[in-house]
Amino acid sequence: VHSSASAATGAGEEELAGTVLSEAITTSDMTSPRHGGESVADVLRAHGVKFVFTLVGGHISPILVACEKLGIRIVDTRHEATAVFAADAVARLSGTVGVAAVTAGPGLTNTVTAVKNAQMAESPLLLIGGAAATLLQGRGALQDIDQMSLFKPLCKFCASVRTVREIVPTVRRALAIAQSGTPGPVFIEFPIDTLYPYHVVEKEFAPKNTPKGLMGKIIAWYLQNHLSNLFAGAWETCDLSPLPVHIPHATEDEVQRCVELVSRAKKPVILLGSQATLPPTPADDALESLGIPCFLGGMSRGMLGKNSPLHIRQNRRDALKEADLVLLAGTVCDFRLSYGRVLNRQSKIIAVNRDRSQLLKNSDMFWKPTVAIQGDAGSFLLRLSKALKGHRCPEEWPRSLKEGDAIKEKANRAKADEKTERHLNPLSVLHRVDELLAEDSIIVADGGDFVGSAAYIMRPRGPIRWLDPGAFGTLGVGGGFALGAKLCRPESEVSRWLWGQRLPDWPRG
Repeated sequence: VHSSASAATGAGEEELAGTVLSEAITTSDMTSPRHGGESVADVLRAHGVKFVFTLVGGHISPILVACEKLGIRIVDTRHEATAVFAADAVARLSGTVGVAAVTAGPGLTNTVTAVKNAQMAESPLLLIGGAAATLLQGRGALQDIDQMSLFKPLCKFCASVRTVREIVPTVRRALAIAQSGTPGPVFIEFPIDTLYPYHVVEKEFAPKNTPKGLMGKIIAWYLQNHLSNLFAGAWETCDLSPLPVHIPHATEDEVQRCVELVSRAKKPVILLGSQATLPPTPADDALESLGIPCFLGGMSRGMLGKNSPLHIRQNRRDALKEADLVLLAGTVCDFRLSYGRVLNRQSKIIAVNRDRSQLLKNSDMFWKPTVAIQGDAGSFLLRLSKALKGHRCPEEWPRSLKEGDAIKEKANRAKADEKTERHLNPLSVLHRVDELLAEDSIIVADGGDFVGSAAYIMRPRGPIRWLDPGAFGTLGVGGGFALGAKLCRPESEVSRWLWGQRLPDWPRG
C-alpha cells in the first residue's frame, strides 16, 4: 500500500467538498487483526472451492494466505493465462466455479485470451484481480489501469470492491452469476487496501510531509474519513452460503410440441454440444432412453461411452441431409455446422440452448428452427424421454448410420496404415494411442488440424473425459487444462496432446 498523503494533497476543493462523512466505525473494526483476504477465502470455502490457481503477486497475497489456511489449495503457475486455463478445466470437470487470482495490471492483462476462451466455451469462472489502493486509482499508482473496461466485454459480471464490508456479498453474487443462465467468467477487482488489516492500511494512510495549519488538518480529516468508510462494518456477521442459481428451462408446452415432432420422426438425429454436460442434469441417461442416433461434439464427447450403438462418429453431413428431424441440444450453428447450411431445409429442427443469441445464430440466413427453446439441454432431454415413455425411433435408422461409420472408419484405418518417408503418420499415432487409453483417461487436446483428426479417431471412455479449447480455438490451453484435470481427478491418466506431439503423462497421484 503506497502512502496516500501526496494523493490527498493533490485533491481539489471540489473533491474534498463532495466527500461523504464516514460511516460509523467501531473500536472492534479498528483493532481487529482480520483482513479482507479472509472474507474472500470464507466465501470460497462455503461454495466448495478446492483450488485457487495463481501467479503470486503482492496485491492479492492476503487472499492466497487466507485460502491456504482454510485448506483451499493454492496452485502457483508460471503464467497468468495458465492459471485461468487450469481454473477453466476445473470448472468443466467439477461442475463448480473455477477460480484464478492474479495481480494487478500486467497480471490481469496476461489473462485476457484465457478469459475470452472461457467465455466462448461457457465455463463458469471467477477471476480475482488485484488493483491499486482505492485512494490512488487514476493517480499514476504502480500497475494502475482501467481494468474494469478491459473485462466488461469478456465477463458476465464485473465489480470493483470499494469497502471491506462489500467483499462477502460481491463474491457470493459473482459466483451465482457465473453459474446462472449461460455459464461464463466473472471478474472482481480488489484494491489492495481492501485486503490488508486496518492497522497496516492506517499506517500507510498516515499523512507524511503535509502542510501545517488548516490545510494539514483538512488532509488528515480526509484520509481518516476515507479509512473509516473503508473499514466500517467490515467484520459484521454475514451469510456465506451460495445464492440461488438461475437455470432456464423449457415450458411444458414446448416439451409437448417436441414430443409430437419426435414421435412422428422416422429418421431423427441429435447433435449434442457442451451444454448437455452442464449440471444439474447431464443428458447421458436420457439419450439411452430416447434411442436416437447422436453426434457428440465439444465436452459431450464420451457421453455415450466407447462403443455405443447410438453414437455416430462419421458422415455427419450425409446424415443431416437424410434426417427428417434434427435436435440441436446445446449445439450452435456457427462455423462448426457451416453456419447452419448443412441442415436440410425440409427437416424439422428443434434447437435448445441456454443462450438466446447462440440459440438463433444464423437463423436469419441459412436455417430456420421449427421449435426454438431457451433452456437447459440436459433437463430438456430428460423431460422429453420421460414424456415419450420409451418410444424409440425405427432401429434400421441408427443401424444404417452405424454401417456408414464402419465404412468410413475402415477407410481411416487404411490411411493410418500408409507408410511415410520421413514423418509420423498422425492417424496411425492416434489409432495406437486410442487402443492404449485406460478407461479413466482424460484427453487434453491442444492444437489445430491434429485435434480435428483426434476428434474423429480417439474415443473418450466416459462423460467429460475430453478437453479441448472450444469455439475460440485457442492454442496453448494444454498445460493449464492438464494441470486442472489432474487435480480434479488425481486417479485418472491425463494425456496432453500438442500439435501432434504427446507430452509425458502426469504421474498418478
